Amino acid sequence: MTEINSDKSNLDTAIFAGGCFWCMVKPFDSLPGIKKVVSGYTGGTVENPTYEQVVSGTTGHTEAVEITFDPQVMPYEKLLDYYWQVTDPTDASGQFQDRGANYRPVIFYNSSSQKAAAEKSKQELQNSGRFGAPIVTAIEPAKPFYPAEDYHQDFYKKNPLRYQLEESGGREEFIKKHWQNN
Repeated sequence: MTEINSDKSNLDTAIFAGGCFWCMVKPFDSLPGIKKVVSGYTGGTVENPTYEQVVSGTTGHTEAVEITFDPQVMPYEKLLDYYWQVTDPTDASGQFQDRGANYRPVIFYNSSSQKAAAEKSKQELQNSGRFGAPIVTAIEPAKPFYPAEDYHQDFYKKNPLRYQLEESGGREEFIKKHWQNN
């Protein structure tokens, strides 16, 4: 969980799910205006779930990241642009090798302005023709976010080899195909 000290009064949060939360931290972690990225769980029915409970698929939670950001430096709309580029927005059944509802892609909005921005961004991506399938990423109201256990935080820094294995499970190739070669 990377954090940069600053005046917290001007900060906002975004919650994004896109498969394994390990792979969702690094893309946002070093962007300008990002103050903290936390791996965790949201959208379920159990308070303070454990990793084991969430991966069992019985709590209704989705692995996600909560991003604390300065909207003056990194507007929410720009975060959405980055989000699309690190997920497969055409796969509602999980992401890459991570399958099941707890790995589905979701933008959890915290306000009506975030909802409107997410819906607009999703429609623009659909209209772009970049993908040959419908954009199926869900846009849902935020529910309580529970930080994951400490060993999941900043996983890409703590365990770079295992992180690279996770990334090479289809995500890296998908991003190259759809974003880096266009």
